[in-house]
Amino acid sequence: MDLFGGTRETYLGFAEQAADSPTLAGWSRAVAEDEEVLAWLGGLPVLKQQPNLVYAAARWHGLAPTAAYADLRRLLLDDDGTVRATILTRATQTNEAGRLATLLPVLARIAAEDGPIALVEVGASGGLTLHPDRWAYRYATPHGEVRVGAPDAPVLACAVEGPAPLPDRLPQVAWRGGLDLHPLDVTDDDTARWLETLVWPEHEDRRAQLRRAIEVARAAPPHLVRGDLRTDLDPLLEEAGRHGRVVVQHSAVVAYLEEPDRETFHDAMLERVAAGTCRWVSNESPRVLPRVLAGTVGALGTPPVGRFVLALDGRGLAWTHGHGRSLSWWDAAPV
Repeated sequence: MDLFGGTRETYLGFAEQAADSPTLAGWSRAVAEDEEVLAWLGGLPVLKQQPNLVYAAARWHGLAPTAAYADLRRLLLDDDGTVRATILTRATQTNEAGRLATLLPVLARIAAEDGPIALVEVGASGGLTLHPDRWAYRYATPHGEVRVGAPDAPVLACAVEGPAPLPDRLPQVAWRGGLDLHPLDVTDDDTARWLETLVWPEHEDRRAQLRRAIEVARAAPPHLVRGDLRTDLDPLLEEAGRHGRVVVQHSAVVAYLEEPDRETFHDAMLERVAAGTCRWVSNESPRVLPRVLAGTVGALGTPPVGRFVLALDGRGLAWTHGHGRSLSWWDAAPV
């Protein structure tokens, strides 16, 4: 889904991405064919037209989670400004904790090589993916199940294909912090309720997982800083560097930048890696950071619909499910 590719195209792209939510996929296909609703959306800033934000705002104001499209249409077109105001003041900061299952193999490998890590997330939201060491993991592989973590910790499950370097222990996280334009306080009940509304209607397992992630973050609050990843990251990296090997991670964040800024961010991260400032773990759409696929796409074929690319220091490693449900490691990926 390209947020800058036009409203109709954005909703058609989201329909593919949300294929495992029949409600949202159906709404999105209908929106793409509805000129009146497209015109209503066109009155919003581009980044506020994104489907999940609009749908969550509608549900926030009473739309049933699996309502018919006609009900969504009526709510938007008859809006007295209330839904629009929510769209303009809220954001899609889901910070999907399930992605930790796909990030863990890389984070654990860095910790095994370099010692305790100081984990920094850009686009950190409420910091829900800054606790890889506070979960347990259950990986379903072709050769059987692999479990990592304490027996009494909340569990994240992930299906694995390919020679993924699954760890036998969790990484030691010496410090955790994040940067976000609008950091969220997950101790606030209104904020927690908004995050639950952003979870797709049929995904009750993810809603329960979100509640557990909020409990984890409340028990061990990370250091969250308000700032722009384009201009404000270096002071946070300097602070993190006093605690351990700095690792910068992000998932589904760079898509919110326009293309020139994406390229600038990519170059800046490579410069930081080359200088030894940090390691860089990215988990983004193939369209967002296309250079991480350099030299691999031909061998791998067409990128799977709705999958992210997991990369370390600018080199692609695997396809990942956007909610962390699966990890497909490439045979040629470096380890």
